[in-house]
Amino acid sequence: MPRLADHEQRRRQIAEAVWRIASARGLEDVSLRKVAAEAGVSLRLVQYYFGTRDDLLLGALEILNADAGESIREGIGPEEDATPREVLRAMLVGMLPVGDERRTRYLVHLAYFVRSLSDPGLASAFSAAPPELERLTADLLAWGRDRGEVAPDLELMPEAELLLSSVDGLQTSIILGQRTPEAVIALIDHQLDRLFSLANVAT
Repeated sequence: MPRLADHEQRRRQIAEAVWRIASARGLEDVSLRKVAAEAGVSLRLVQYYFGTRDDLLLGALEILNADAGESIREGIGPEEDATPREVLRAMLVGMLPVGDERRTRYLVHLAYFVRSLSDPGLASAFSAAPPELERLTADLLAWGRDRGEVAPDLELMPEAELLLSSVDGLQTSIILGQRTPEAVIALIDHQLDRLFSLANVAT
């Protein structure tokens, strides 16, 4: 009987084929046959693991989101002496589409977003996704507040949402070549300096 690890590896192999097609030609070009050919497996195997085309798109998106979350957690790292600002900075910088893997991930997410505008199933998947990044960002700001680095009256969730929204827009500017990664990181630092220096103003 195949091991669970083998099943997960095969699902990932097929999902990665979806991502390659989506990042190069968009989700409209994704079909069960094309994914099978791209992954180097049979059509029957794709159907066995994912069923229909809609199930394939949703399944590949779930794996992509899990990868993105894991990448962010790895970027934060286990540094015991890291400050809240340093942890938050590592998370935000880790979201930028720099390098082949992160660039591909961003382009695939963009392809899914465009598709979700006309696909109720994908739209539901996006809207149902828990706001984990918002909560994590707010928690890091709260940690900074507890350490006296962030103003005690700062509205944590609105600031977290604004910070992540600005980084989301900056990701696009990198893809379009409007800003260099270095320029975007400088803007992130500017935002973090504002948030983590408010305690000095409030006292």
